[in-house]
Amino acid sequence: MDAHFQDHVNEQFPMPPAHSLKQAVPPEQCESRSDSFRSPLQILPVLDLLNGIVVRGIGGRRDEYQPVESVLTASTKPLDVARAFRERLGLTTLYVADLDGILHQRPNEFVFRQLVADGFELWIDGGLRSVDDASRLLEAGAAKVIVGLETLTDVRLLTMLIGDFGVDRIVFSLDLQAGQPMLGNARWQDVTPLGIARAVIDIGITQMIVLDLASVGEQCGPSTLDLCVAIRQLAPSIYLITGGGVRNAADLEPLQAAQIDGVLLATALHNGAIGVGQVCNLPIHGWAGCKPAPQ
Repeated sequence: MDAHFQDHVNEQFPMPPAHSLKQAVPPEQCESRSDSFRSPLQILPVLDLLNGIVVRGIGGRRDEYQPVESVLTASTKPLDVARAFRERLGLTTLYVADLDGILHQRPNEFVFRQLVADGFELWIDGGLRSVDDASRLLEAGAAKVIVGLETLTDVRLLTMLIGDFGVDRIVFSLDLQAGQPMLGNARWQDVTPLGIARAVIDIGITQMIVLDLASVGEQCGPSTLDLCVAIRQLAPSIYLITGGGVRNAADLEPLQAAQIDGVLLATALHNGAIGVGQVCNLPIHGWAGCKPAPQ
């Protein structure tokens, strides 16, 4: 990693004292995360659901979300869009942002069951606010449930979820708006992005999404890179995913260089900026292969 870039990160996100860090594994067991190592990048296509259809997210301005327009399919039905991701790009693990659940506490459980029955693996953000919410999402077929900062009601809920369902089923989403945490009702000792990340790592979270909604759909380039680098320093073994702003395949290269494990994508897939040619040439975790695009 470039020394000047590292100094910039250290200035913006200073590291806490070593005694305050909790790591999932000892540092000597993380030797594979060297500067020369490039792990496969997990691409998670995003299904933004609103009123039961797939919409295009734009800058977190949810009142402006419109039905998605895609080069992959003319349909806005969730199953059709999901099948297009699989048939055209070979991608079968999906991140579902269920805005009906997040905004109105009316999750699209029928859609989840339909997608799972068709062979998709789902990571679902349904506006989880309680253990019962998590249980319903898992019963509807979620492989993993997302606990979003935006809707988190109590930090202690994370401990309860890990205890009840296991750490592998729980993903924390560090929700940001233009770099600022989208604080729900939960109380944090340190309300900075890195402070919140540190707190959930101490609780036991091993999978984290860093998502800046202000960048979603704006095609401005990834905006969370510095923060992700600082989180990686906190927890070398955490499974780290980012989202927002990716324009094309070139934007994925610095994410891999920064040892980020996965990326949420929507706009760059729907407008064709990242297509089958780019996907086939990337070292992608969990890629299932794809059919040639119809002529």
